Amino acid sequence: MIQPYDTATNPMNTIEWLFAAMECTHIASLALSIGTIAIVDMSLLGSGIRGRSPAQLLRATEIWTLAGLTLVITAGLALFSSDPLRYYYSPTFRIKMWLLLTGIVFNYTIHRKVARSGTSPIVSKAVGAISLAIWIGVIFCGLFFAFTAGGY
Repeated sequence: MIQPYDTATNPMNTIEWLFAAMECTHIASLALSIGTIAIVDMSLLGSGIRGRSPAQLLRATEIWTLAGLTLVITAGLALFSSDPLRYYYSPTFRIKMWLLLTGIVFNYTIHRKVARSGTSPIVSKAVGAISLAIWIGVIFCGLFFAFTAGGY
């Protein structure tokens, strides 16, 4: 028989500082990953760092993007473990997860291909705008969840 999840034995709930440390790690790594993606997006949009192509910026930031995404997901899973039902039953959290998945897939497929290939300005701007919109959605859903998710 499956036992219900006992949040009282989870270190995230029993070690006083651990949840706060994971939250700080989550936010900092989110800023790192989305910030590095936004650098490339701004270049695709025709603004941002001058004198470097989107392909050059992508190469310069890709390891930081991957490190940030790895940390944000790891810290996010730890936070999720603190109260899985609260997260599961939140529509905002579920939207955030879909946007995160969409953003990661978009970043490592279309976004990367367009940044590397130097396509037309219209395509580049559209891809940069779509990418920014997805990642801004992830941020807003995270903030909305944090300030409104008091219960199921």
